[in-house]
Amino acid sequence: MVSNSSNSWSVQKTASNDQLDVGDIQESLSGNGDAYARIIERHQSNVAARMWRFTRDRSEHKELVQEVFIQAYISLASYRGAAPFGHWLARISTNIGYKYWKQRSADRAVNMVPVEDLDKFVSVEPEDMSPSEAAEMLHRLLELLPPRDRLVLMLRYIEERSIEETAKLTGWTQSMVKVQAWRGRSKLRKLVEKAGLEVDR
Repeated sequence: MVSNSSNSWSVQKTASNDQLDVGDIQESLSGNGDAYARIIERHQSNVAARMWRFTRDRSEHKELVQEVFIQAYISLASYRGAAPFGHWLARISTNIGYKYWKQRSADRAVNMVPVEDLDKFVSVEPEDMSPSEAAEMLHRLLELLPPRDRLVLMLRYIEERSIEETAKLTGWTQSMVKVQAWRGRSKLRKLVEKAGLEVDR
């Protein structure tokens, strides 16, 4: 159980970071490169973790993280402070990751993994799977889905975002999020069944 003092410290730390972001954004807009470097340092781990959901290729992952901060810098003047800077950065990260998926899909450059190649996972009992093996299997299954389906399933069920949060991050309506999530789940269920895995109904 988390103590009240721990919760209070977490809230204070978040508020402190928000204040630091506001100050560094103002300095960055005035041309202070060091201020933007501090912003990157505060948010880099969160952005890196988010972009790892879009690719497991370390070289491309590094480029996506860099792209997030480049686009954020270019758009910095448009940040109005209505929400914490981290939330605004998450929206940019989501858009860049989604565009990356769409481009890869359009170029047919995604290393599409046939469901048959998942046999090595299917042969392992779920309780015997390590978290990394389970994550890898899920990642490979998601690669077989269209970008829109992958995105909504990642946000709703991997990151456990609410329908409202998912709508804000994607720019979709809440109704569209619900429909897209239903379609994505249906497609993923079929892939899982083809892989020979049991699916709870």
